[in-house]
Amino acid sequence: MPGSPGATRLDDPAVAPVAASAAVAADALAQVLAGEVLRPHDPGYGRALGGDNPALVHRPGLVVRAASAEDVARTVLLAAAHGLGVGVRCTGRSATPTGPADILLDTSRLDRVTVDPVARTATVGAGVRWGAVLDAAAPYGLAAAGGPALRAGVVGSTLGGGLGPLARSLGLAADHVRSMDVVTPAGALVTATPTHHPDLFWALRGGGGAFGVVTAMTVDLFPARTLRAGTLWFDAVDAPAVLHRWRELAADLPDEVSTSVAWVDLPRSHRLPVPLRGRTTVAARYARHGDPDAPHPWVDALRRTAVPLLDTVGDLSLARVGDVLDEPRGPEPLVDRGGLLRALPPEAVDAFLGAVAPGSGVRTAEIRLLGGAIGRAAGVPDAVGGRDAAFAVHVVAPAGPDAPTDQCAPLQEVHGALAPWATGGAMLDQAGPRDSVTAALVRTAYGPVSYARLVALRLRLDPHGVLDPSARWSMTRGGR
Repeated sequence: MPGSPGATRLDDPAVAPVAASAAVAADALAQVLAGEVLRPHDPGYGRALGGDNPALVHRPGLVVRAASAEDVARTVLLAAAHGLGVGVRCTGRSATPTGPADILLDTSRLDRVTVDPVARTATVGAGVRWGAVLDAAAPYGLAAAGGPALRAGVVGSTLGGGLGPLARSLGLAADHVRSMDVVTPAGALVTATPTHHPDLFWALRGGGGAFGVVTAMTVDLFPARTLRAGTLWFDAVDAPAVLHRWRELAADLPDEVSTSVAWVDLPRSHRLPVPLRGRTTVAARYARHGDPDAPHPWVDALRRTAVPLLDTVGDLSLARVGDVLDEPRGPEPLVDRGGLLRALPPEAVDAFLGAVAPGSGVRTAEIRLLGGAIGRAAGVPDAVGGRDAAFAVHVVAPAGPDAPTDQCAPLQEVHGALAPWATGGAMLDQAGPRDSVTAALVRTAYGPVSYARLVALRLRLDPHGVLDPSARWSMTRGGR
């Protein structure tokens, strides 16, 4: 994106000293790593920069494709010794862009999943996506609470909280971590649990990856009981009636029900069902985790509000909960911004509809009901902020050369319209670009006590900012 560190040219004389340090580090790493080390002029360097979000431009001094946790530890050690930063990436959906003074550490090869059906846990490497966990657990009649999307990395989304499709009933992904294997900013490989490195264990679950590089984690699994879940797709002309009715219904839902409503501008893609292709729609998502024979008046009420273009609500296994979500199936250049609301009165719905009208530049704008297990503290306390909010808002817009010059303008338009009802905060895993606006949102969501604790731990663990390569997302520097 404009102004990112990735825009710096590697042959600029101003960056020659750090480029030389990166070259020396690359030579040293090539001697000790089982994985791959790629320099800017190596044949595979350009391909290694790609990820799920091409809008994030990387121009690192070198790329390390780690093959083991030991590779990660050695990379962090060498980076610190040569004055380089380390930017960590698995899927590349939301990693901070890296520049010539950084090492881009790719953890996607750490993709092992091991299921323990007796303990009902899965141990997953840093390169594992949520879809792979569901696939591995399904033969045992188990499933994971899940993250924001099937293609999302388990570790990355969990470090930000992990707002999954059943969060009101099961809680956030961060609430269900048993242990984490972590490389500290000093290069030590440790295991963090509630009793071993407890401060690190607290901070990483919801506080993000600034405290260490997680190479693997063990998470809870749940019996894969049958859900009543799916999406009611409506034409955009029905948006006012549907959103206002959804708002009324959301006030009385039990914790077993998780739901959201989204304005979605869909492309003309053969991958979409015929009724949805090229349509601007409203998607009302519903998932009830509990008694499969319980009545579902919420669904029936929305069906009476307007005639859906497509109705996918039905019985499905928890192992297929990702089917509820509407998500890109491949790389797509996007920008996003999240926020939290303390309330959603009728006036807020009207303001939202005015901001997402056709031509606004918004691809997706979702309002999600919080509360339930999201609003309760985890059994083992974690750093997740924003639990007291009533709703979450997440807005996505296209990025890249065909997008407006100010690619974040459509995002700000929606959040600006909802400002009278906003808490001023945002959950980390939905917060958006690593910029000063997002930093302020996340700081507010944490609250002063948790934020001060996170800052103190960050200063103690990484005083030289090894895991803050771009200086765009740092608690120790006021959130710049």
